[in-house]
Formats: sequence, C-alpha cells, structure tokens
Amino acid sequence: MLHLPRRHLVTLLLAALPFATFASPPKGGAANLAMIGEPQSLDPMASTADLVGTIMQHVYETLYTFDSKWNAIPMLADGMPRVSADGLVYSINIRKGVKLHSGRELDAQDVVASLKRWMDMAPRGKSIGRDTVSLEAKGSHSIEWRFKAPSASLLAQLALPSGMAVIMAKESIATPLASFVGTGPYRFKERRPDQFVILSRFDAYSARTEPSNGYGGKREALLDELRFTPVPNANTRVEGALSGQFHFADQLPAEALSRVEKGGAGVVPILTPSYGFPYLVLNTKEGVMANQGVRQAIQIAIGQGEMLTAAYGDKRFFTVEGNHFPQGTPFYSTAGTDQYNKQDAKRAKEMAEKAGYKGEPIRLLTSRNFEFHHTMMQVMAEQLRAAGFKPEMQVVDWATLVQRRGDSKVWDIYMTHSGQFPEPMLSPPQLGDGAPGWWDTPAKAKVLGEFNRQSDPAKRAQLWGAVQQTVYTEVPYINVGKFSSLSARSSRLQGYTPSTWPFFWNTGLAK
Repeated sequence: MLHLPRRHLVTLLLAALPFATFASPPKGGAANLAMIGEPQSLDPMASTADLVGTIMQHVYETLYTFDSKWNAIPMLADGMPRVSADGLVYSINIRKGVKLHSGRELDAQDVVASLKRWMDMAPRGKSIGRDTVSLEAKGSHSIEWRFKAPSASLLAQLALPSGMAVIMAKESIATPLASFVGTGPYRFKERRPDQFVILSRFDAYSARTEPSNGYGGKREALLDELRFTPVPNANTRVEGALSGQFHFADQLPAEALSRVEKGGAGVVPILTPSYGFPYLVLNTKEGVMANQGVRQAIQIAIGQGEMLTAAYGDKRFFTVEGNHFPQGTPFYSTAGTDQYNKQDAKRAKEMAEKAGYKGEPIRLLTSRNFEFHHTMMQVMAEQLRAAGFKPEMQVVDWATLVQRRGDSKVWDIYMTHSGQFPEPMLSPPQLGDGAPGWWDTPAKAKVLGEFNRQSDPAKRAQLWGAVQQTVYTEVPYINVGKFSSLSARSSRLQGYTPSTWPFFWNTGLAK
C-alpha cells in the first residue's frame, strides 16, 4: 500500500480502508449512481477519462487486474505469464469456459484482436505497441507476445482501468464501437445521453473462484441494474446523496464533508486518503506552449500551495509536495522539485520575455464538473497575470473538455487529475505516446527507454529520478500536489469497497 502521511490517518475513521472485505449483501434491486458528468464515449480504449473506465470496467474485463496491494493478478488470464529468460517473449494462457455477452466462449483470437486494437488506439497501448514484434494466438486459449525490449510495466499496463486493454468479442470490434460485447458481470443495456447509462446483470458471467481481492478475485453481480447518472453540478450530487436519491455520489467537494457527516444514518461519507494528484497538461505540439522556455516560465510563475489551499481548505484533503511519489515508496525522488511551488512572478516574467513570449493569450481549459479543477485554475490564472501572462479561461463540461483536448489548435493548458499508483508508467498518460499534450522529445525517449527496459526493481527506482527531472526540465505537465477524495454512499448500499475507479460488483442494496 502507498505510504499515508500522518495528517491523513485520521481520515480513515470516515470510511472503510480501501479494498476492505464485507459480508455478502442481498441480491436484487437497482443502484442509482451519480457520476460527475456525461461520458463522451463508452469505448474504454478510445478515452483515458476515469469516468469511461469506471462505467465500462463492469462490462469489459482485462487479462490482468490489481489486487488490494496494487499487484497485477490474473483476471481473464489463467495465470501469470511465462516469460523467456531474456524478457522478450510472454506466453499467456486464457481461462477456458469464459462466456462473452453474446453467449459464445472467449478464445485467443478475441484476445489478440482486442490487444491489437488497444495498441492502435490507446496512448499506453501505443507505447507497448511500439516495442511489440508480434502478437499471435497459439491454439484456442493461448497467446504469444514478442517484444523488441523488456517491458517491466507490461502487466500493470494491462491491468489499468484507464485507457483499458479490455478484451471484447472480435466480431464487435469497430471504430467507433457500435456494440459493447465483453465478459464482465454486467452487460450494456441502454444509454440515453445526459440521462443515464444502464447496465444489467449478466447471468452467465464466468467468475473467478478466488476470494475478492481489490479489483480481482470473485466478482458477483448482486444488483439487477446499475444506473450511472450524469450529475455535473457538485452541489446537486451532495443534495441527492443526502436525500437518498442517489445510492452513491462520486467526487464531492471538500466543503461538503461536514454536511455529509451530519447527514444522518442514511448516508456514509467516504474519504479516500492519498487518492491521487491534480496536474496541468501543457500543449507541447503547437501554440505558445510549444516553446519550452515559456513552459518553464509558467512553472516558475505558479504556486501550487496556494492553488491546493483554495481548492480544498481543509489540510486533510491535500499535500503540497513536488515529488511525484510519496516518501516511503520505491519511486520517491526529489529530482527537479526545486522548481516546484515557486510563485516567483518577477523571475517568471523575465524568463518568459527571454524565451520570446509577446503577450499572446494562454487558453486555460477547465471544467466545473470537478469543482477543485476550476478553483485551482482560477487561482493559477491570477498567478499568471501577476507574472505578465494573459490567461483566458475556457470553462466547459467534462465531456466537452475530453473531446476538445484532442485538438491541439484550441487550447494551451488544461487541468485533470490521476490516481496515485505504485507504477510510474500508469499515470499520467503523458508518459505514454500520443496523449493530449503530445510530449515527444529525444530526452523523453532516452530516460523512459532506460527506465522501461530495466526489470530490476531497485535499479528502476533509481532511474525514475532521471524521468522526474526531465519532466521538470521540459514541462510537458505540472504536478500540483496530492489530494484525498470525498464521495458518499447510502447506508443501504452494502459491500461497497472504496477505490480509485468505483466498482459495484459484490455490492448490493439492503431491503
């Protein structure tokens, strides 16, 4: 587990520990789940948005998933892969008897076709694809994957529920997807844009037999239906949770904690410590941010501490630190952090002028679906003005932001956030290939190449410092800090396990 700063330990009194175990809840009923907005896609390969992964992880499954300690464990794979001595060949057996939602049995051809699509479409998949020599079926339930160089992060990449390497029926593969045929405990039923996405129980689901463990082990669809409802307004999510309209409400604002705590026996606050980190993505492809010197000046102009304080207020919700990984974890490094939280307007202005900045507008793309994004971006805009920049706020709904960030001509900086994971290559997507921001330099290729080819954990940990230093030097994204997440559930929703991507298998409604 990740190290929790001492000031966060008190928050564990507010919620079950991540991946805690529960007695089996009752079966039946439909859960109304308030999400932060409308998913711009239901194709989990086409988007790295957490909302897409949260919903579609119930429909699709992956070869591997994460246990309660963030170790990669088998899901659709029959076991861990057999790896050649040189680390270049992975042989993976597929579980037999697994039913697709179409009724037929999953086979190796489905797996190969799905993974090839992932390597064509998803930013992390493209990174894996670049080092792939071949991927082919070996019989009905085995695949062989050959690489140019060892890939220390492969299993973690295959397990991640964001930009997912999902396995789908080969005959359903299309771009865009017209049908959603997976193997998960729930199957796609209906989508009405801006109203709901409904998933229904898949009665022929082929569950693993191991005890539930994190995202892994036995998954059981206890609920008849999952209704994912887009509720962009954070206060509406809070009110709906308090009134009992929603059985689960995701991503509530920090200031709602006291209201939820006092909401009575019908609502339970869920505060997940060290949940993740907000970060700013800079457009390195074109426009004013394509100038590395200007990006460096932006980095010196901003004060992350002031941004986090404005967004959260309560210090239980955030940590101001420039290291990408918490102290006490293998990838902790202070490399480059002398450039963090400077808020030096005078120096930033000098750096920008030297780099050739001439007062061009800097388009800041953000959304109020995540209120903390919007608040931090407002504070940052003032910090930039103080340093002589001309920021222009573009506030849109989250689905529009996710769509717009794919067009390099319409934005300069956007804000997002990621979960805090133990494997660096899982997040942010900018460490892969092709993600919005389009960071692609010789320095990146060198440090990440050395990092990803090293299989020895201790040596990888040492090499991460060079990657972090390169991020601070080239500024493709800016780490803001670390934050805890607040959600809420109805006391009737039993068996829910607090997690980065909320899941609702093994979860039921009390009568």
